[in-house]
Amino acid sequence: ITSTRPCPSSSRLHDWPGYSLDLFTYPEHYHDDIESVYIPHGVIMNRTERLAHYIMNDFQDDNIMVLCVLKGGYKFCADLVEFIKILGRNSNKYLETRVEFIRLKSYLNDQSTEDLHIIGCQDLSFLRGKVCDFDTGKTMKALLKHVETFEPKMVKVAGLLVKRVPNMAESLTDYVGFEIPNRFVVGYALDYNEYFRDLNHICVISRTGKMKYKI
Repeated sequence: ITSTRPCPSSSRLHDWPGYSLDLFTYPEHYHDDIESVYIPHGVIMNRTERLAHYIMNDFQDDNIMVLCVLKGGYKFCADLVEFIKILGRNSNKYLETRVEFIRLKSYLNDQSTEDLHIIGCQDLSFLRGKVCDFDTGKTMKALLKHVETFEPKMVKVAGLLVKRVPNMAESLTDYVGFEIPNRFVVGYALDYNEYFRDLNHICVISRTGKMKYKI
């Protein structure tokens, strides 16, 4: 089954309205809470696998310390690391990968002294369903500055979503999954007040959903 409006093949989603909900399965309790499926789970997996290829090519045989920013980034991080491991098993390259989960306000971990780091997060403008200063890069800059104090060999940032907003933080992101308009999206671990994390797809929240789960 295909939509009459295929999702853009590019990682840049401009005025893409999303797929009809009739084409997908999703938790019934969100029936009136989402407008459309913006990025299907399969497309997310395909793009994440491509990012894993880029990482494998860039890092060669170095070890990687992956810092996953909670909570919205854990699914993207887990899938990205799994693809890296699969690619390593299917090739003559092997990247020893270690993952640590961090919260931005409490990152004081002295174990970040590996030779190589990747900072992994999911959405560079929303965290836990609320707008944060990833839009301008302020938070990410602070985190990167802290990591640099451990003098790593290399620091790279991977983000699944970068939103096109004024002064957006795209320049801080080395591996971008999708560049999207400034739309309120949920799912794939992105939440709105702790709801919608159980959606496999990235979806556009409806006005009803915003009102229902508003605090």
